Amino acid sequence: MYKILALDLDGTVLNSDHEINPAVKQAIQEAKDKCYVMIVTGRHHTAARPYYDELGLDTPIICCNGTYLYDFKNEKVLKHNALSKENALTFIDLASQYQFKLVMYITDAMVYSNSNPIDYMTAMEMWAKNLNTPHKPKIYRIDSFNEQVKNAEFIWKFVVEGEPSDIAKMSNLPWVQDNFNGEISWSNRIDFAAKGNNKGKRLAEYVAELGYQPEQVIAVGDNHNDISMLTYAGLGIAMGNADDTVKANADITCSTNNNQDGLAYLIREKILG
Repeated sequence: MYKILALDLDGTVLNSDHEINPAVKQAIQEAKDKCYVMIVTGRHHTAARPYYDELGLDTPIICCNGTYLYDFKNEKVLKHNALSKENALTFIDLASQYQFKLVMYITDAMVYSNSNPIDYMTAMEMWAKNLNTPHKPKIYRIDSFNEQVKNAEFIWKFVVEGEPSDIAKMSNLPWVQDNFNGEISWSNRIDFAAKGNNKGKRLAEYVAELGYQPEQVIAVGDNHNDISMLTYAGLGIAMGNADDTVKANADITCSTNNNQDGLAYLIREKILG
């Protein structure tokens, strides 16, 4: 019997309007009575918080592709493998040489450049400001990434946007290979976190602490940064909107994409019976 349900957010629990379909929401909430439900996301914890609250979860959340485990109840980082300030500053300089657009995830916020903004972050900033919630995500523009690094307690990860060929060149540099883990998050974006971080590794560590085995875990995701947890889990489920590489690394594929209710049916079949 499955004891843990690990869910990605974007492209999985969330539809294309970044909302949770009612049937999916109900299935997840009912699953909480049967097993341990947790979110495993590439998002910053403040950007995942509105959905965590909507679902009524009380479990820790794995954020930034496994970089850290966060406890909302006590507003506390439980475990992490953050970037060193030295590596963060070197990475910022390197990204600047390639003229990439950059987002930096720090202790309690997501920051991006005033002079070279990323469109999707502008949209996210507006989304955050318009939310009717006591826990608004912290997203804002800055003038200097270097100053933010110097003043931050933690640097969780970078999101780099640019020409895929140029991103590939930077990704293959020996220094980047030695210090960072890069995972595709969009067609022209890669998330760079500290070497060794991924969703599967952090999930495996936490599941072991809870006293469960991989065979007791269901993991659901749609993108390349989900592959590590899909292959770890006893049952790895790829969403219908996932590409062929993700599907090839899953045990089964959801019959629908994230805009429909296939995930709700799977939760009912595999957990609620």
